[in-house]
Amino acid sequence: MRSTFGNNECNLLCTNSSKEGNVEHQANPWASFKSSVSADKLGCALTGDDIVEIKDLMQEFASRHIIPYMEQKVRDLNQQISATRKGLRNQIKNLWWEKRKRRCSGFNQRYTFSSTESQIRILGDYAFMLHDYELALSSYRLISTDYKLDKAWKHYAGVQEMMGLAYFISDQSKKEAEYCMENAFSTYLKLGRSGFQNATRCGLWWAEMLKAGDQYKEAASAYFRICGEEPLHAAVMLEQASYCFVLTKPAMLNKYGFHLVLSGDHYKNCDQVSHAIRTYRSAISVYESTTWSHIKDHVHFHIGRWYALVGMHDVAVRNMLKVLDCGNQSKATQEIFLRDFFEIVKKTGMKHEVVGLQLPFINMSSLQVIYEDHRTYASQASVLVQESIWQSLEDDIIPSLNSGKSNWLELQSKLLPKKYKESNVCVAGESVKVDLEFRNPLLISTSITSVSLICELTSNSDDLKVDKHPSSISLGTESSAEHNQGTTSGFSSFTLSEVDLTLGGGEKKLVRLTVTPSEEGILKIVGVRWRLSGSVVGVHYFQSAPGKAKTNKGRRKNKLTPTDALKFLVIKSLPRLLGSIDHLPEKLYAGDLRYLVLELKNKSEFPIKDVSLQGDKSLRWPLWLRAAIPGTISLYFTIYYEMENVSSIMKYRTLRMHYNLKVLPSLETSFEITPSPSKLQECLVRMDILNRANSDSFQIHQLSTVGCRWGISLLERVDTILPSKSLLPGQALSCHFMIKDNRRSATEEEKTMSIPPSQTDVKLFAQDDDEKLFDIVNSPLASFHESERSCQETSDQLSTNTVDFILISHPAKSSNSSGVADIPKILSHHSCHNRIRSSNPLSWSLDGPQAIYHDFSTSLCEIQLKLVIRNTSDGISSVSFNTIDSVQDVATPTPSAGNQSGWRYVPDITEEMKLTSDVMGSRSGKPPSSMESSPPFIWSGLSSTKVEIQPLSTTEIPLQISVFAPGIYNLSSYKLTWELSGREDASSGTCQGYPYYLTVLQSQ
Repeated sequence: MRSTFGNNECNLLCTNSSKEGNVEHQANPWASFKSSVSADKLGCALTGDDIVEIKDLMQEFASRHIIPYMEQKVRDLNQQISATRKGLRNQIKNLWWEKRKRRCSGFNQRYTFSSTESQIRILGDYAFMLHDYELALSSYRLISTDYKLDKAWKHYAGVQEMMGLAYFISDQSKKEAEYCMENAFSTYLKLGRSGFQNATRCGLWWAEMLKAGDQYKEAASAYFRICGEEPLHAAVMLEQASYCFVLTKPAMLNKYGFHLVLSGDHYKNCDQVSHAIRTYRSAISVYESTTWSHIKDHVHFHIGRWYALVGMHDVAVRNMLKVLDCGNQSKATQEIFLRDFFEIVKKTGMKHEVVGLQLPFINMSSLQVIYEDHRTYASQASVLVQESIWQSLEDDIIPSLNSGKSNWLELQSKLLPKKYKESNVCVAGESVKVDLEFRNPLLISTSITSVSLICELTSNSDDLKVDKHPSSISLGTESSAEHNQGTTSGFSSFTLSEVDLTLGGGEKKLVRLTVTPSEEGILKIVGVRWRLSGSVVGVHYFQSAPGKAKTNKGRRKNKLTPTDALKFLVIKSLPRLLGSIDHLPEKLYAGDLRYLVLELKNKSEFPIKDVSLQGDKSLRWPLWLRAAIPGTISLYFTIYYEMENVSSIMKYRTLRMHYNLKVLPSLETSFEITPSPSKLQECLVRMDILNRANSDSFQIHQLSTVGCRWGISLLERVDTILPSKSLLPGQALSCHFMIKDNRRSATEEEKTMSIPPSQTDVKLFAQDDDEKLFDIVNSPLASFHESERSCQETSDQLSTNTVDFILISHPAKSSNSSGVADIPKILSHHSCHNRIRSSNPLSWSLDGPQAIYHDFSTSLCEIQLKLVIRNTSDGISSVSFNTIDSVQDVATPTPSAGNQSGWRYVPDITEEMKLTSDVMGSRSGKPPSSMESSPPFIWSGLSSTKVEIQPLSTTEIPLQISVFAPGIYNLSSYKLTWELSGREDASSGTCQGYPYYLTVLQSQ
């Protein structure tokens, strides 16, 4: 060979020098290349020297033969093309003559290897490979125009593609490079399916060029344009486009996830399920933290379905669980989700326990724990009452358990072990209730079964030495199923309630779950579990991080968290009272007076201290209830009782009872009291009654004054006060009474007075009705009145010049339209501190004879009178009395005036005149002319004096008049001047005398 080709053209290469393969050699040099031969066998017989000789041979071959050949070829081609195509003369010739010749000869755009265009293309390619990009660009430009004029689009696109690469590699003009690649790519696409493969290659080069210039957004567009109709091809390009979006600054994560989802769909269409799962799982990281629930549900749902296709059912179930809370989806979509989920679960052939299952949704803010320690409750309404209300009631009835400074909580902290001081206390055998709201997030109905609590009950006899040592019971916490299994398979540690419910679309339900411990120990409520469609067990654990609370002393301590509120110290069984009130109506009238019975029972086997109440025995406690005002009234009862040395932790318990009553309006009363102008110790009372009820009628039974001081009497007949016997809805009534002060003196106390009930009560019903008056002196009316007096506090309550009234009524027999059960027998309406209203603090009367006979022929007539003055105010009154003597003008007689002295014509005295009296002086007669000149009377006794009267006291002033002739005389010619002191509102005034008519007749 050397003799034939020469020594420089021949080389000897030795390979596989180690045939046994036991010589150490370098790593496989072809490892990065794909090969069907095992990597362990490839190159196993090559030594290190063999590999070096192979490298040297290839380098020498390239440098001594290949490159020189290419350089020589470039020179030859360049010389040949310069002679035929370069220069002005050749270019004009090629432009006008050669092209015309080709068109005339019917050139079919097929270029042979020896054609000028093909040789120029070869020159450009050789120059490109030798990194002579200027020569390559000039060659490509030279034939680009020819291809375009000849409409050889495929050749034209290829030249444009190479020009773009040359521009990019030479780093001359990125704009030109992108223009050439865009032109080439568009030209390839115009060729249809024949140019699609070339377009793909061009698009990939174009995208890589854009990525090298950090133009990732434009590169993603290039990848998107490469996508074709073939699914796998489109899937790969879309996936590459998504990676470009995530590399942009800032990252376009939404488009990244969207293109990954599109890529996954195309992978699935061409049965590349693994690649579809991979792209969808990458998209989850984008949408997990967003609020785009529709696309999140779409991604998780399809991942679950595709995992089920490849047989990974467990992973499929975990992904499908995330779409169960798909309330934002349409009803049809929700049905599809649930149907496929249950089908996948069924294929697994096992039950799945899911922590944090979102179907149904559990509202943790609604979590409420109800338990009973020393505080027990008669009903759910009692539980909802604020603790401060119960404490205000119990402060007065619960005694101190350890000296005067220790309360129950302090004693409990001393008795309990340190590690259990933060625990709540409950009693064995008594339920701990947990209220929790379940909400269906879907639009379709969902059935939930076997809803129960997850609990732990542990006991440590070393810690719980305050009571009897309980047996040690421990339940594992590996899974919620173990908890429920332990409680339902014969363990007596505690029992759980199970609830089945059906939730409609979007429906919420508050579910009460209970756990009843039967042994002493530490009870922890861990969470809640339920079954969904029988195959899925949902579990929700109650977890919370401890918070910090700052105390008054500035120290910090752990604050009780929801988790701490679910931890209980279970002590031994204790007696527990059960209470109820018989016949307590839900609706009453204002003023309704009811007799009730409080019934107490003790169902436990332990006795209550000092009370024989156990088993079927019951204690019945009579009560009276009166509804005071309209509206909603809350009744609170607290019953305190102690145990007989049952527990050293809990010495006593309280039973709390609460009821809400609706009080309907009934009668509204008001009183106005004014003093009588003619009688000292009598007052006129006006009572106004208005029926405020909407549809009920009432009958008035009696009106009574409270106490022994005031008596009351009617001024008119009963049948004229209310002819219809009942007060209709909205009807008003006004009636008048007379009350009399029965005190003998101002210093007499009411406690020492005695007055029969007939003087303090008046009947307001017909006499033929077989009804009796109610006793207001004794309980319950007297007790309720004392309560009303304290409630109806006014500025006049300290005054002794006030009157209290009790009006008793009952509904009409035919009235029960308000739905009040058990029509009440009576209604009592209390009006307290009614003050006697008067602008004048004085009340007086002139006492003396009404008619007198005298023989005026022997002497004038002297008559003794007495003026009684009463101070009706709360202050000291200074009163001045002055009489007025005036002579009647004989020439001009005048008719009698109200306060004018003189005489009047005396008519014949009849029986009617003796029995009746016109106190206002309206009746007068005209005297005969023979008597018009008769002299008037004169005040012959005391004519002026001044007295001081104590509050609510009476004084008497003796008076005398002298009458000179027979007649009828008006003794009102006097005046009283008063001045009130001893009060902040001091005042004064003058009062004219009341008319008082005296008849003086001539004796026979």
